[in-house]
Order: sequence, then structure tokens, then C-alpha cells
Amino acid sequence: QLAGLAVIAFGLWLRFGGVMADFASDKKSPEYFYMGLYVLVGAGALMTTVGFFGCCGAARESQCLIGAFFACLLVIFAAEVTAGVFAFIGKKVAIQEAQKIYEDVYDDYMKNPGGKVNSTIYHYHLALQCCGKDNMEQQTGLPCPENIQKASNCLVEIQNVIDANLHLVGIVGIAIAGITIFGMIFSMVLCCAIRNTRDMI
Repeated sequence: QLAGLAVIAFGLWLRFGGVMADFASDKKSPEYFYMGLYVLVGAGALMTTVGFFGCCGAARESQCLIGAFFACLLVIFAAEVTAGVFAFIGKKVAIQEAQKIYEDVYDDYMKNPGGKVNSTIYHYHLALQCCGKDNMEQQTGLPCPENIQKASNCLVEIQNVIDANLHLVGIVGIAIAGITIFGMIFSMVLCCAIRNTRDMI
């Protein structure tokens, strides 16, 4: 249950509290990346629910509930492995989607520097601590944060941010997979202990 709640909190933080949340402020958003986070939150909710029923099965010493708990953990484990492989395979697509969003905003700004997109592109520059698609573009009048010591390429920064976030997701996924394996082992041990106790009675 605690692991499930931790996964939910982590997924929601990446979606609404991290740097990637800034890309949802526009009409477009990197759906491929966010879809993976929604799957992560869903898995966390499922883990929390399954953990509750596992506690009930252990408290009532029900082999049926504990067996169902084991089966659910096995499904969750398979889903985690699949999601992890899917995330790393789809990393390139997620990066391209996020970069395309920035490039569209950049092109809109170049067409109309004084329009509404001015605040949008500044928002991206502030979140990513970058300026433009080229290190020399700060001189063209782009709205860039004043505290940037060295203007960096925003497309490169987007790639770095997604790489870092996916590594975090991978680490959390491996940790939760380990907890899931221990849960399956202990549930089988408990189920066998209950069976042996009833046979002795």
C-alpha cells in the first residue's frame, strides 16, 4: 500500500510539479510522455488497492484472498516490466514531441514577437533555463531570463530533462518491481503456512 501511494505521488509530481508540467500550459503537450505517467499513477492506485485486499487476506488467514493477491502482484509485475520497456523504447518519440512543441512556439514568436506567445516562450525559457534553438540566438531579441549566465540550446535542454525524468521513472520502477517480487514470495510463504497449520489441526 505504501509503495502504491509513493508511486501515485511520484507520478503526479512529474506530471504537475516537475519541469515537464510546464509543457502542459500550452494547447499542445507531449502526450506520449504523459501517457506513461498516467499508466504509472494507475499502477500505483492498483497496487494500493491490491495491498489492502492482501492485508485483509492475511488478517483473515484466507488462502483464496492471498492467492488472489499473489496473482494480482504477478500481473502488476508484468505490467511494470512492459511499461519500463515501453518507456525506454519510446524515449526518442517523447523527446521529439516536446521539441516540436517548443519549435512551434518559437516559430509563432518569430512571426509575431509582440503577441501572446511572448509570455509562453519566456515561460519555457525560464523553466528550462535556456534561450532559443541556438547559443547565439539570445542576441536576436528573444525573451530570455536575465539570470542566465550562458544561453544554452533549448532543444538540448528538453532532451536532458526528459532523459533525467525517464531515469527517475526507471529507478522507481525497478524499486517497485523488487518490492512486488518480495510481496509475491511472502504471500506464497504465508499461504503455505496457513495450509500447514490447517492440516495440523
